Amino acid sequence: MIGKGKSISHTRASMSYGWNQEKDAQIVLKEFLHGDSPAEITKEFKMVQDLNYHCTKNTLSFVISPTIEDGKNLGTKELHDITVRFIKDMNLGERQAIAFVHQDKEHKHIHLYVNRIDFRGVAYNDSFIGKRSQLAAERVAECMQLTTVKQVQFEKAFNSMEIRTEIKRRHDLAMKQFQPKSFDDYVKAMETNGVKVIPTINNQNKLQGFRFEFDGHNLKGSEVHRNMSIGNIGKQMSGIQGASILKENNASIKLAGKVVDLTPNLALKITKFIIKKAIQKGIGY
Repeated sequence: MIGKGKSISHTRASMSYGWNQEKDAQIVLKEFLHGDSPAEITKEFKMVQDLNYHCTKNTLSFVISPTIEDGKNLGTKELHDITVRFIKDMNLGERQAIAFVHQDKEHKHIHLYVNRIDFRGVAYNDSFIGKRSQLAAERVAECMQLTTVKQVQFEKAFNSMEIRTEIKRRHDLAMKQFQPKSFDDYVKAMETNGVKVIPTINNQNKLQGFRFEFDGHNLKGSEVHRNMSIGNIGKQMSGIQGASILKENNASIKLAGKVVDLTPNLALKITKFIIKKAIQKGIGY
């Protein structure tokens, strides 16, 4: 569950969004209020806010978002309980407050508005309110056995690691199976193994690198593995591409039916590697 919070001055406009019937808005909490429209609620807020004319951003706006999976199992009572616990954790009791739940796009989430000014005219301290909202949502989620941000981040990191490992495995398989002699051969080999390789070409028509698309993920080569930067892929290939660069002093290659240039740094990196290997083998060009 994620919590976001900030202080606002545009109470009526923000509350009108919260009360948006097109998003199947439903009131799940109403404290010290009687109005039945954004305009009426705003007036009631203002009556208390007039006790403190120094504070301009005098309404607190929060969004509390359970995960999509958790949201499917949360009814009105549970959403009410989440809101009450959140208010208590943020020390916002005994204030005017109203909360709506939106159920659009299958992502159930709560919009909560609390009067920053209490009945004594004292303004709530909103220092680091964004961070405090996040931590409060974490604690409420833990208390109600809902998924926390940390759990979501862990799952994303774990899934990302699995995806990176699988792309690298297919890369190694492509290099062993097909032994590509050029970047174009490499792209085709990876496509055969179910990974789409997307060239990154700059405005000067120079090839800067590759991105890898697999199972809904799109990653730079260096994000997948340090050996999958385009320079390192060039090194892993047999050297035909690099040899032509040396022989013809030409840093252009054919890729997906188009002729593109290698960036100077990339051409130099591959060329140095070819020279080094040639020296080691006692072969000169």
